[in-house]
Amino acid sequence: MPITIAIIEDNPEFRQRFIDIIDAAPDLALVGCAIDGAQGRALIAASRADVFLIDLGLPDIDGTVLIREAIATHPGCDVMVISVFADDAHVLASIEAGATGYLLKDSMSAAIVDCIHTLVAGGSPVSPMIARRILQKLRATPAAPAARVVKPEVVPGAALLTEREVQILGLLGKGLSYGEIGAALFISAHTVAQHIKNIYRKLAVHSRGEAVYAASKLGMVVF
Repeated sequence: MPITIAIIEDNPEFRQRFIDIIDAAPDLALVGCAIDGAQGRALIAASRADVFLIDLGLPDIDGTVLIREAIATHPGCDVMVISVFADDAHVLASIEAGATGYLLKDSMSAAIVDCIHTLVAGGSPVSPMIARRILQKLRATPAAPAARVVKPEVVPGAALLTEREVQILGLLGKGLSYGEIGAALFISAHTVAQHIKNIYRKLAVHSRGEAVYAASKLGMVVF
């Protein structure tokens, strides 16, 4: 089955570019487009999509409002922001609203397709510039002294994790990539991605950072 995509983008040139990218990918299928926030709301209400590509700078409604509506209307869908904004405020607002991916509009066509695949597989793709800003922000934040051993805490949903998911969450918390986790457990990176998507759902998290934080609360990460 193809991955279904819905686009909410007011700029006609960018909108057509995204349409062309999706039409050219054999395993992607476009289910609808909206040119502003009002049409976006109608599209969300009428169409079920695996991935919603949502622009933040819509003329009538803030894109973060539509992110929340898409997730509330279609639990289990993924939302990827497509934006020209690379500042901390827009990135953090999108993540808080529930976006699981963030791409700048100047991203290459192949990168956009790859990011959609990563998103559906359970990852949280972001443009390199955005990733750099997040790292810079984390490095600039003074770290409080931490004990060598972290006392496990109660994390909602953790009891639902399988033994394999617990293993993967622990390795994810230690900073390993999907490929490295797969090599350590003798499974494919694709299988790792599927497990991580299940972990995100069970722990009600939306990113690697939130999952790592949950792992630390469970005592899986030693500082």
